[in-house]
Amino acid sequence: MKHLQQISVKPPVFFSGRAAGHFSAALLFAALTLGFSHAALAQAPAPVEQFKLANGLTVIVKPDHRAPTAAHMLWVRVGSMDEVDGTSGVAHVLEHMMFKGTPTVKAGDFSRRVAALGGQENAFTSRDSTGYYQQIPASKLEEVMRLESDRFANSQWSDDEFRREIKVVKEERRMRTEESPHAMLYEQAAAITFLASPYRRPIVGWMSDLDAMTPADVRSFYQRWYVPANAALVVAGDVEVAQVRKLAEKYYGAIAARPVPGRKPRSEPEQAGLRRIDFKAPASQAYVGMSFKVPKLEPVDLAQPGAAASPTVAASRDALALTVLAAVLDGYSGARLERALVQGQGQTGGRVADSAGASSGLMGRGPQLFTLDGVPADGKTTQQVADALRQQVAVIAREGVTQVELTRVKTQWVASETYKLDSVFSQARELGSNWVQGLPLDASARLIAQLRTISASEVQAVAAKYFGDDQMTLSTLLPQPMDPSRKPRPSSMPTNGELH
Repeated sequence: MKHLQQISVKPPVFFSGRAAGHFSAALLFAALTLGFSHAALAQAPAPVEQFKLANGLTVIVKPDHRAPTAAHMLWVRVGSMDEVDGTSGVAHVLEHMMFKGTPTVKAGDFSRRVAALGGQENAFTSRDSTGYYQQIPASKLEEVMRLESDRFANSQWSDDEFRREIKVVKEERRMRTEESPHAMLYEQAAAITFLASPYRRPIVGWMSDLDAMTPADVRSFYQRWYVPANAALVVAGDVEVAQVRKLAEKYYGAIAARPVPGRKPRSEPEQAGLRRIDFKAPASQAYVGMSFKVPKLEPVDLAQPGAAASPTVAASRDALALTVLAAVLDGYSGARLERALVQGQGQTGGRVADSAGASSGLMGRGPQLFTLDGVPADGKTTQQVADALRQQVAVIAREGVTQVELTRVKTQWVASETYKLDSVFSQARELGSNWVQGLPLDASARLIAQLRTISASEVQAVAAKYFGDDQMTLSTLLPQPMDPSRKPRPSSMPTNGELH
């Protein structure tokens, strides 16, 4: 179950192994739809501003003076999807190495200096991008801009430093992936779900590629992709646009401009038959997942909804309807999957699952999936769970959804996205994620507005259109006996799929 679903444009993320959003709706829009007070409107953050430096680096600033803090993020539009076979995991390894020093900052000093400023910092790698961030008192903004711009332009480390850190990354893979039956199943299912798309490779990389990786592989990736025109600086919090512009020009503007490498399209061929993987591993419970190829919302269709010239407008509309479908199935406590599969309401055989979920990829640089999954209840099989999950979609395809359900999920989206405005980090992360996808600054309000126009008939239509066997990958975890002498290793992996 994934109650109170929030719409996300970001794929799974790997965080660096050190101590440690989604988009948000515009506050004015939420006030109009939910009846917020005039006082709340008066506290609305200032409008977002975006500009480019002479070297091509994008700068996005969102002033919010409600607290004397700021979030400083540097986004690079490069992730695991930009790797090539044989060097999988290099984007994530580079993220680790970016903490290993510059000619003026020793290895490890970056984090120590940010902590001395009273701040927190970390970094993450996803399929689509890599990000570095600091949350600091607003008065310390210049110090972190000096540090981050230096690291972006002048990362430098020894081969010995690389050899030590690659061991850390391989241990991370062992702990987060190889010792988790669900993670291993997900990894192998992705490898057969996608053929041409680089989404088939794991973000952390295959172990054989990590074993063979060299310092030169990582340095080459850094030199190729870490260029100003392929990056965006996002600052949100108690700042002024003119102040950020001046500091950005001073520290980031001095970095030499270089061209962004060309990207060749790697379009996924149409799937024409069921794909299946059965994965055996020591586990206490079975699990089944079904992933269906679905369209995604294209940036042009969000920027110009309904544009007649767009060849993707119909598919983008379907992507929105699929997002609503996922929320109707599993978007709140007591949604359809929980009632039918977990509670057993209306089922002649009673409950069939201990948990059941639905999610739909809405946007991304690569192809997207709609996923149904569940864990069988005691005495039930994965086949029974899979059948029950598909039955719920079939019911909607046949009978549609109610207006009450539509109103509920849409209202929850507006409310949950509005509440995230309380966090300047969430604001900054959302703006950076939107930039990676090529979305406009007001993407949040545009997306909420479009989702609110999705009708019951559109939800019913996509339920009937995209859930056949030919578009499905079926993945099943077949539990094997547990080793009673084996002690589980501690893991800090959170439930949202992010690694810290």
